[in-house]
Amino acid sequence: MAQATLTSKGQITIPKEIRDSLQLQAGDKIEFTITSENEARMQPITKRVDEVFGALHKPGRKPVSVQKMDARVTRKLRADFR
Repeated sequence: MAQATLTSKGQITIPKEIRDSLQLQAGDKIEFTITSENEARMQPITKRVDEVFGALHKPGRKPVSVQKMDARVTRKLRADFR
């Protein structure tokens, strides 16, 4: 079991084994949620462009706005980590 210590500024360092397991890189975003059992759940919400390239393409689909694309990409990334 990996452990971390909370600093007086509310910061922690994610242990290397956890970073490696989740393939976290500097600058990646992480989402925290509280479960019904009052436990904190941490999940990365960032992926590399290569991993999501083409995920929204469907032949014959009408063009969508950048805002709609951003919203769809965000939903897809979050769904992949749940």
